[in-house]
Amino acid sequence: MIGVLGTLVVIGVGAVGTDFGAAIYAEYRLARSVRTSANLTWDPSVGILGFPFIPQAMRHHYNEVEIKASGVDHAVVGKASLESTLHSVELGDSWLVPPDATLTVGKVESRIIIDSTHVGRFMGIPDLLVEAPTRETNDSTGGTTESGISSNRGVVFTGTPTKAGFDKKVSIAVDLSVTGPGATTLVLTATGVLTGAGTADQDVPQEQLPAVLAAFSTSLPGQKLPFGIAPTSEGARGSDIIIEGITQGVTIDLNEFRLS
Repeated sequence: MIGVLGTLVVIGVGAVGTDFGAAIYAEYRLARSVRTSANLTWDPSVGILGFPFIPQAMRHHYNEVEIKASGVDHAVVGKASLESTLHSVELGDSWLVPPDATLTVGKVESRIIIDSTHVGRFMGIPDLLVEAPTRETNDSTGGTTESGISSNRGVVFTGTPTKAGFDKKVSIAVDLSVTGPGATTLVLTATGVLTGAGTADQDVPQEQLPAVLAAFSTSLPGQKLPFGIAPTSEGARGSDIIIEGITQGVTIDLNEFRLS
C-alpha cells in the first residue's frame, strides 16, 4: 500500500510539473509575440490563468490571459503602463500564440496607467501625488470598481503649483473625463480646494484660486487603450491615474496591444 501511494504521489507530482512547465513555455512564447508585434523594448508580463493548463492548450482555448507592460514609451506623458485581461480566448490553429495572431475573445478589459510622477511632469507640478477621492478612501468598502479603480469625480491631486505663483503644497479636487476623436483625450478639470485630514490642509486666497485651479487642469491626448477598446471608466488606483475599457465579443490582433 505504501508503495502504491508513493507511486501515485510521484505520478501526480510529475503531472503537475509537466502542466506547470507547459504553461510557463506558453506564457514565454506569448510574451515574445506581444513584444515583437507591439514593438516593445522588453517582454511584457504574461499570465495564462487556470489549472490545469494542458486541457486548455489541447482545446486551443485559454480561460483567462493577463498581459502587463510597464514603463512603455508614450509620446505625450513620457512613460505609461499598459494592461489587458482577456477572458475566454480562442487561439486558432495552435496553442502557442504567434506575433501575427488574431484572437477571438469573449471579454476584454483594457487599461492605460499613468503614475503621479509622469502626470505631474506633464502638468508642471513635479511633486504631484494622485489619490482616490477622500469619500472613497474613508469608505471601508473602497468605493471603487471591480478592478480597483475609483470614481472619476473628486480625485485628489496634491502638489505645489509654482507656475500659478503659489509656493505651498495644496490639495485639489479634480474630475476626470474622456473626450475627443475616438475618446482618446483625458481631461482633468480642477473643481476646488480640499482641506482637512488626508489632504495638504492648505487654503488658497480667493484672488489666487483661479490660477491655482488652472494649474491643476489640463488635457492629455493620445490615450489609446490596448487593442483599441473604447474607455468605459477613468479614475485613480493607488497613486496612478487609470483609463479602463471593458467590452465583450471582439476579435483582436496582437499588434494592437500598443497604440499610444
